[in-house]
Order: sequence, then structure tokens, then C-alpha cells
Amino acid sequence: MVLPAILINAFALLLACPGACLLFITRLREQRAMANLAAQSEERAIDQPMLFLDVRTERVHRLSYRLGFAGLGLALLVSWFSTRL
Repeated sequence: MVLPAILINAFALLLACPGACLLFITRLREQRAMANLAAQSEERAIDQPMLFLDVRTERVHRLSYRLGFAGLGLALLVSWFSTRL
């Protein structure tokens, strides 16, 4: 009875690691994009309009966050299921 629970927990770990890596990479990409935007904004004159991230970049960040959290949530559910065996 212990071996199936261990295998299911290993599967949950295999689901959690890519989700956590995706969240980490997305956060780094978001920070770099904001730093780049801040650097571009400093070079502009005050009377020019503000710079914002384009819609496509924000959608990619949002989708990446959703997929990362979905992976972690699925891993949590699978791990919880293994405790019920």
C-alpha cells in the first residue's frame, strides 16, 4: 500500500517542478520587462506620454502565471489524493 502512494507523490513532484520553474521564469521576465520600460521612460521628456507594456507581453505573462499555478494546484491535488490511499 505504501508503494502506490510513493509513486503518486513522485508524479505530483514531477507536476510541481515545471509549474514552479514556469512561475519563477515568468517573474524574472516580468521584472526585466519592467526594468527595460523604466530605462526607456527615463530617457524620454516629461511632456511625452507614458510607456506601457504591450498587450501581447501582458497576455503571455498572465497565461504563464495561470499555467504555473495550475501545475502547482494539480500537484497539490494529486499529492492530496495519495494520502487517501
